[in-house]
Formats: sequence, C-alpha cells, structure tokens
Amino acid sequence: MTDTSAPAPATYRDLNGNGQMDPYEDSRLSPQDRADDLVARLSLEEKAGLLFHTVIEMGPDGSLLEKPGAISKSPTSEVVLERGINHFNIHGIASARDAAKWNNALQRLAERTPHGIPVTISTDPRHAFSENVGASFTAGPFSQWPDALGLAALRDADTVRDFARQARAEYRAVGISMALHPQVDLASEPRWCRQLQTFGADTDLVVDYTKAYIEGFQGDAVGPDSVACVTKHFPGGGPQRDGEDAHFPYGREQDYPAGQFEQHLRPFEAAIADGTAAVMPYYGMPVGLELDGEPIEEVGFGYNKQILTGLLRDKLGYDGMILTDWELVNDNIVGDQVLPARAWGVEELDARERMLKILDAGADQFGGEQCTELLIDLVREGLVAESRLDESARRVLLIKFQLGLFDDPYVDEDAAAEYVGNPANRAAGLKAQARSVTVLKNSVLDGAPVLPVRSRPKVYAEGIEPAALARFGTPVATPEEADLAVVRISAPFEPRDDLFLESYFHQGSLELRPGLVHRLRGIAAKTPLILDVMLDRPAVLTPLVDSVAALTATFGVADDALLDVLAGRETPQGRLPVELPRSMDAVRASSPDAPADTVDPLFPLGSGVDL
Repeated sequence: MTDTSAPAPATYRDLNGNGQMDPYEDSRLSPQDRADDLVARLSLEEKAGLLFHTVIEMGPDGSLLEKPGAISKSPTSEVVLERGINHFNIHGIASARDAAKWNNALQRLAERTPHGIPVTISTDPRHAFSENVGASFTAGPFSQWPDALGLAALRDADTVRDFARQARAEYRAVGISMALHPQVDLASEPRWCRQLQTFGADTDLVVDYTKAYIEGFQGDAVGPDSVACVTKHFPGGGPQRDGEDAHFPYGREQDYPAGQFEQHLRPFEAAIADGTAAVMPYYGMPVGLELDGEPIEEVGFGYNKQILTGLLRDKLGYDGMILTDWELVNDNIVGDQVLPARAWGVEELDARERMLKILDAGADQFGGEQCTELLIDLVREGLVAESRLDESARRVLLIKFQLGLFDDPYVDEDAAAEYVGNPANRAAGLKAQARSVTVLKNSVLDGAPVLPVRSRPKVYAEGIEPAALARFGTPVATPEEADLAVVRISAPFEPRDDLFLESYFHQGSLELRPGLVHRLRGIAAKTPLILDVMLDRPAVLTPLVDSVAALTATFGVADDALLDVLAGRETPQGRLPVELPRSMDAVRASSPDAPADTVDPLFPLGSGVDL
C-alpha cells in the first residue's frame, strides 16, 4: 500500500498510528472491503470486544464516568481499553451539549485502542413520554413526540417517517448512531406491558409504519447520515402468556393457540426488505410452536437456532447483525435487587454454556453483557472457532464503516446544543401529539356537543399542570363550582417491585380500581366530566363510559396539547391502534397471538370520532 504522508482528511485517518494508509483506513474503499481488511488485522481480544453491547452512563457535565454507575458495572476506560468493548447503550442524558461532549471524549478514548475502532452509541427510544430504564426514556433535551402507539393512532405513515427523520438528526447531532428500535411487535395480548412502544394491532398498518420508520432513520441505505435500526423483538414479542412480560421468570412463555405466528413475522419481513441494520430477538420462549411441521425447541428466542439461523438467516435471507436482548448470560444485580438472566428454557446451563448456545443459535452480539473473558476462554479452549468470531465481527464492523464512524465519529458540541430540541422541532412534536388524541365519546348536552369547548369555562381538574390549565379555563377547587371537569388518569396496572426493573413494567389486570370508578362517577354527577385515559396498554373502561360526557385516549400527549384539542385550537385525528376490551373475562378468553381478538370490545380497533 502506498505510504501517504498528508492524505485528505476525508479519505484517511491513521487509526493505528503506524504512519501509513492501511486499507481499512481508506474511505475510498467500500465498507465491506474495509471490514474484511480490519477483521484480518484484529487480535482475539479485539474481536471478542466487538461481540458485546452493554449499558454505559455518562459522568457529570458530559465527562466519562470512571467508576461503576447506577447500572453500568465498570469504569468507562476499563471497558473500552481493557475489554475492547465499543458498543454502548446510553441511559441518562441531561443536555444535548453534555451528550455531544461525552461522545467526543469517548471517541478520543477509543482512539487509544490498537486499531482505533470508534464507539457506536445506541439508545432505546427517548423522544416521547415513557420513562422505563429497561425500555425507553422521556424526551429530556430532545423534541417530544407521541410514543410509538400514538404515532400509530394517526394512521399516517408520512408522520411516522417525518418523526424518524427528525429523531435521526437529533441523535446524530449528539453522537448517537444506533437506535435500539423500532419495536414492531404486534400488540396482540391486551395485558402485555410493552405495547406503548409498538405500532399497535393492525398488521397491515404495522408493516407500513415499520417501513416508514426505518426509511426515516436509515434513509435509502445505511450511510454516514443514518442512524442504524435494531428492529425488535424477532419473531414478535406480543403473544406473551397472560400478558406477563418475558423480562421476568413468570413471563417466559409465548403461546400461539390461534396459529397466528406468521402474522407476527410480517413486520420483520418488511424490515428486512427495507434493509434494517440489525435485528433483536426477544426473551420469550415459544411453547407448542411448530414451523413447517417441525417442533420448535422450547428455549428463549435468543438461544434458538431454529429461529435465528433456520428462520431468520436461512428462510428469510437476513445477513445483518443479530443483537440479543439484554442479559441472557448473567444475572443483573443492582443494589439489593436482582433480575435473573433471561435464560428461559436453559436455566440449568452455566454462563459459559449459555454463551455457547447463543453463538450456535447465530447471534452476533451479547446485549447487556461485558464478560469478554468468558468468550476469549471458550476460543482458547477450542470450544469456539476464532472464525466464528470473525463472522460476527465482520457484520458488526460493516455497520460502523457504513455509518462513517471510522472517518469522523466526532460531533460539534455547539451545533448539538443549538439544534437538539429547538423550537421548531418541539413545535412539530407538539403538533403530532395533539393530532394523535383519540376521541372515543362526545356527548350532546343542551343541544350542543361537549367538545370542542368554545368558551373559557370554570374548570375542575385532576392530573393537569396548573399552568396549562390556566390557559384553558378558570380553575376552581370543587366540581360543584365548575362548568365542567377535566380529569386525566393512567391505564390501570398491578404494582410489583420484587425484581429489578419490575416496578417500571405495568402488568396484570386492566380493570380500574373500584374506588377510582366511584369517585369519578361522583364528579360526573356534579358537572360534565371530560375524561382522558393515558394508555400505555388497553384498559377496561366499561364502568365509566356511560357516566362521562366526553372520553379521549392518549398515547403520549402533553397537557397543553390535549387542552388545545379540547378547546378546538387543534384537530384530533387519532383512531385506536388497539382495541379496548369490554371485560377481563373477554381478555382471558382471547388468544394471545391473535390481534384484536376479544369478544364484543367496548371500543374496537380503529375507533375514534371526529370533532
């Protein structure tokens, strides 16, 4: 290779410090050629580091955290320089400037590794309202949009695409280059707690939104301006037995009594056709599932060779990266709580045996793990061929090269602070929130519909910020004083807090507490009640529907956006992306794999009225 002493910065970075242009450093070559060249140069330890993707936290003011964090287990420099890990899922972000500063510090640290492999920073969804350290984050400094279920309520793929483009620009501004989303699971079990980040229960619409989302984040193909999508949770996480989530031992099984497995595959087929950079299988363990007449092993999908290699690789032709969901190998202990490794069906295996089974299944990266020494020992003991690591390392590196990280992983801190969450971006998100409001009931009182509220009423309110309420009407202290009441409640759930993360996942019965029903009926008896139910999953609203004057459903909507709709300043366009069942008996009698399957739902899929 020709020695180039002063190459153009756009074509060459001396990543290994040897003073010459090695092929992987030359941006004029294809990403595939560069990945092939670099894999051949890597040590076993460097290859092993590429196969891990774990949580990381930033220090104060965008500094590197050089001690164990609340969730991350080790100082940043140890994980990057000693373990060679260079894929990190970032959690808390206080400001765009902090995030950009931290990215730049992290990339400078990575340049000290033998081949200067840049860091890929990933994130769970963080442009909406749900705060769950195991699944998503509130917007913080970013523009705030409806959660995915709210985008689905708009029935408008163009808005989904517009959101994804804006989120992509804000992500890349701070150095985030990989999205641990979209979550394209069909919301087929009404009790399942992960529905808010899905696109709902209408398979055709979910397919359309999946394509729009990936096109918005990745563009026509993964490139230097893209955010690489990790589409999840293959082959569909919706059919959880009794709606219990597979993060937890009591939710390990997935059932298919209605024979709808193929329906759950359709969004993933669309994602593959649209070039998703990566795929993430779920924790769930299929029970009684057959494919092409062959029984499927009853182990979690991340361990399942028939699913990852037989179905995803061979039958569907997918050759991109497979990233497991978090912590399949080791238990996660945080403070005085534990979250057992999601080794469903293989609980009896030790960490080494689990790792072997995951590799044999066909996964490329271990999510939420940093036990590189286990993988290195397996290779040195002859239990895993180094060529197997080459196969996965090549897929992982290809995405880094496609994203342009080897050519310039740094970001402009001033530009990030100016762009992320700027007024125009926030206004677009607020507009989408208002449009996503779904009106389910609008009574006629005294010859006129309750909504929109044309005058400035005296209003009794619960669950609404005082400043937003003051812009809508004149607050009063009791329903008796009010012209109307506006109350916001959340979908019901059964609180649990035994296991780490458990309190963040809203599970169990969909029935409203009887005391809440009684109290809301009492308000409605004194003044017309406008009730908004913030749905992170369906709710059984049967006891209240006849009492309220107006009923809305929202899926990530700020008070100001909702009140703009109630006052007629914005036009709601939402339609239910899931059905609202009439009773828990109907839920229990439905099939977990069949979307919108409850008998005589109170509000069917697609319900909504115009104002």
